[in-house]
Amino acid sequence: MNPFLRLLRFTRPYRGRLAAAFAWMVLYALGSAGLAKLIQNVFDEVLATGRNLLFVAGALIAASAAKAVGGYFSAYLMSDVGQRVVMDVRTRLFRHMLDQSAAFFARRSSGQLMSRITNDVGQIQQAVSETTCDLLRESLSLVGYVALLFYYDATLAFVFLCGAPLVVYPLARLGRLMRRTSRRSQEQLEHLSHVSAEAFTGHRIVKAFATEAREAGRFEVASNRLYRANMKMSAALSALPAIMEILGGLGMAAALWYGVHEIASGKLTPGQFTSFFAALFLMYGPAKKLSRVNANFQQASAASERIFEILDLHSEVEDRPGAVPLSGLLHEIEFRDVGFRYDDDRTGIILRGVSLAIRQGQTVAVVGRSGAGKTTLVNLLPRFYDVTSGAITIDGADIRDFTLRSLRSQIGIVTQETVLFDDTIAGNIAYGSSGAAPDAIEAAARAANAHAFIAAMPQGYQTVIGERGQRLSGGQRQRLAIARALLRNAPILILDEATSSLDAESERLVQEALGNLMANRTAIVIAHRLSTIRRADLIVVLERGRIVETGRHEELLERPGGDYARLYEMQLAAEQLRSE
Repeated sequence: MNPFLRLLRFTRPYRGRLAAAFAWMVLYALGSAGLAKLIQNVFDEVLATGRNLLFVAGALIAASAAKAVGGYFSAYLMSDVGQRVVMDVRTRLFRHMLDQSAAFFARRSSGQLMSRITNDVGQIQQAVSETTCDLLRESLSLVGYVALLFYYDATLAFVFLCGAPLVVYPLARLGRLMRRTSRRSQEQLEHLSHVSAEAFTGHRIVKAFATEAREAGRFEVASNRLYRANMKMSAALSALPAIMEILGGLGMAAALWYGVHEIASGKLTPGQFTSFFAALFLMYGPAKKLSRVNANFQQASAASERIFEILDLHSEVEDRPGAVPLSGLLHEIEFRDVGFRYDDDRTGIILRGVSLAIRQGQTVAVVGRSGAGKTTLVNLLPRFYDVTSGAITIDGADIRDFTLRSLRSQIGIVTQETVLFDDTIAGNIAYGSSGAAPDAIEAAARAANAHAFIAAMPQGYQTVIGERGQRLSGGQRQRLAIARALLRNAPILILDEATSSLDAESERLVQEALGNLMANRTAIVIAHRLSTIRRADLIVVLERGRIVETGRHEELLERPGGDYARLYEMQLAAEQLRSE
């Protein structure tokens, strides 16, 4: 289906407003045609004989008022419908994006996604409100004017209508050009958003490496490409009035030549011809607006295509039919011959033949070299990705048989890259735990060793911490993330290198907070810190996507030449160098 027609489906909830707007458009069209008809009365009655002055003057006022009121209310109601449709499309698009899997976000930048929500959706607003309003309202006006032309001289009106294809054909060709050019313009605008978002997000690195000029150059190149695309679109748009001016002039000249002969032969009175000529002249305005309607529709269609490209995507990770909520005590998590590879197949197989059983309350440390598949392994448990082969079970049931919401509600996550929001400290701690009482928030903060620095803040727990918590230190952000996980009180915990890149004092506080967090929970820990590894009930060594060793710390060290012993020695040497 044409993407713009699909877009119009979003107007269904507002059919009442559309019907009311259409009624006001009819009034507008009647007023427009009435004004053209009254010109005959002005010339043939008022000016020629002096009769019906008050009636004609009153009729002129009434027709003008009908046109003005109809135009105002039709435009207002159509704008209201357009704003509501844009709001619905934007909300649905945002929610649909959030429902996609991690792979969806890995393939697209945040700047590109923001461009779809802001720029592309903004493009359709004018089409749904102003352009659709112009299409209907001016089309009704043209119908009124054409009826008046046939009323005065059917032959001449028919001749003019036969010339309509001369107008429609170039407009259709320009419309197709507009659609292609508009899509290229939107793509360049998307790239511009991506470049700027990337520079703003990484502003510290940009400043640290003094690459402001480089980023400004990238932005200038992207901006120049957008300029060229927009100028191509402007060239097509500017051609429309020129075409209409030429065709309109030809039509007026032909009508004038014909009218002079009709008046001379007595077939038309001067008033009738003036009214006919006025109707023809007044048709120029609606016809000119309609010439731009097609161009605007093509722009909206290009934007709609890009919107529906996203809305037509189905998440690789979604609830199975008949999925049930996960609830009750969780006794065992098992990875059964798990294999995984990304859909784009750029990096090959990430995990192969991973089998692992984790009992309730156990702390399992996953270690290995960079790129061994550690983070991928833990990302499979909350179903950020689905396994390619094998299965992950909880108490013997495949996690794909549970609803995503219930599965993820049983899992708390603390990662190396702490994600906080531009909200208060209390709001960040209570994120995902709606309705948490202030006492519960404070208790979680105390357990995470965060209460002391929070209390020292200007507004305490109501202090706004800025985007991504940039007003806090790394250790403070990490402790807030731990407090958030503590308040969630999930029975399963995932820690992905939660203590890396911290100074000694921050690490000590974070380690104490992690100890509180891990108590009585099933924890899967990706860690390089020796203290965390030593305390684990089970250590799993990954190498190139396979489990090569499992056991406790002491057991693995006793294996001469083992992978864990080698990793441990490297970590021990690094710790000693750091302490020196």
